[in-house]
Amino acid sequence: MRMTRIRKRNRDRNKLARRVAETVHIAAPRHPWTDGLSDVSIAGDPLAFPHLARTDVPHHPTTVAGYAQLVREIAADRDRWAPLVRYDALTRWYARLETGPGYEVWLLSWLPGQSSGFHDHGQSSGVMTVVQGELVERSLSQAGEGSRTLRPGGQRVFSSGYLHEVVNAALEPAVSIHLYSPGLVEMNQYGAAGVVPESAVEMQPEAR
Repeated sequence: MRMTRIRKRNRDRNKLARRVAETVHIAAPRHPWTDGLSDVSIAGDPLAFPHLARTDVPHHPTTVAGYAQLVREIAADRDRWAPLVRYDALTRWYARLETGPGYEVWLLSWLPGQSSGFHDHGQSSGVMTVVQGELVERSLSQAGEGSRTLRPGGQRVFSSGYLHEVVNAALEPAVSIHLYSPGLVEMNQYGAAGVVPESAVEMQPEAR
């Protein structure tokens, strides 16, 4: 990549000064730098480069509310995730979007009919949202089976041990964003008979 030089090094000016000094027998001034310019002057003002003087460096979230906010921000930034979306006819496609201390964010795509199967996330809790299309979530608890449709704008916040299945039951592809804390290292699959207590909260746009 070609870099634009901020300021020319004035070698020609210094050469002319030496010629004048030789002609009139005046000793050329000595500088601590070879061409009379400091390294800062040569490079230009570091504050002119935004990446060197940023004051908006994001802080990593550490709470459920912070994780939910991060997912909302990523979901709203379509230019960030949309170019990454791929589809796989054999399995759900996924890509890691971001990692931080104690969490990771994943982008998933779902073709019609693709399902996660009933599973939990081990010791990880998390937040998920749909950013394109719609998904159906089926959850299992001691009270029985529940079902809800997930559309763009809503969020699901779940604790560790939460048991559910997510499936694209529509005729169009879907895309979702998932945050896990801590990062997902365990995913236990269950048959339909597996029942554990349900610990999830649904956050709709009007409740944010």
